[in-house]
Amino acid sequence: MSKLTKNQKSVADKVEAGKAYSLKEAAELVKEITTTKFDASLDIDVRLGVDPRKANQMVRGVVTLPNGTGKVTRVLCLCTPDAEAAAKEAGADYVGLDEYIEKIKGGWTDVDVIITMPSCMGKVGLVGRILGPRGLMPNPKSGTVTMDVAKAVKDIKQGKIDFKVDKAGIIHSSIGKVSFTPEQIYGNAKEFIQTVIKLKPAAAKGTYIKSIFISSTMSKGIKIDPKSVE
Repeated sequence: MSKLTKNQKSVADKVEAGKAYSLKEAAELVKEITTTKFDASLDIDVRLGVDPRKANQMVRGVVTLPNGTGKVTRVLCLCTPDAEAAAKEAGADYVGLDEYIEKIKGGWTDVDVIITMPSCMGKVGLVGRILGPRGLMPNPKSGTVTMDVAKAVKDIKQGKIDFKVDKAGIIHSSIGKVSFTPEQIYGNAKEFIQTVIKLKPAAAKGTYIKSIFISSTMSKGIKIDPKSVE
């Protein structure tokens, strides 16, 4: 078993085992217990009382974090020539269609989000087997297949993210950086959790939000009292 570093020892007792903190307390505490020298990511895990194997209990959505994600999101916009200028102006890092489809066929996927138009999905579908496993396939439900590609690009750059529950009934997502202020962390986490709450499926029975944890890269998870978010 590896030994705790000096910094890890200094924060080891700051999180009480089994205690559920308010979201505001957790937003402050997660900064205190992060000892990494780099600007660590802030992650949130929400365990839901749903059965994701059933289509009517699948939870998936999008949310725009009020304080952004804290990281640079590389966006590829696959669109028709008439939409290229607007996409570039909105901040897309790469804009085009056929040339990028060929690059992807060759193995290039050095982007974080791909946005496209309905009329281009036929060509995008040709590289679906490459994009799908990497989580890059555009999807109308996440707003990445749209006629207004410029707005989609702008939204992504400003902090719009998509999420969905996994097979274990848990939603994992990054909601910022540890360099954020406690107020920014609180604002992003609250917006994320409230969005998940609004997406409760009608078919879900019993307790919907089973647990919420927030953590930074390599830090302990901090349990959050769901009632502190409502």
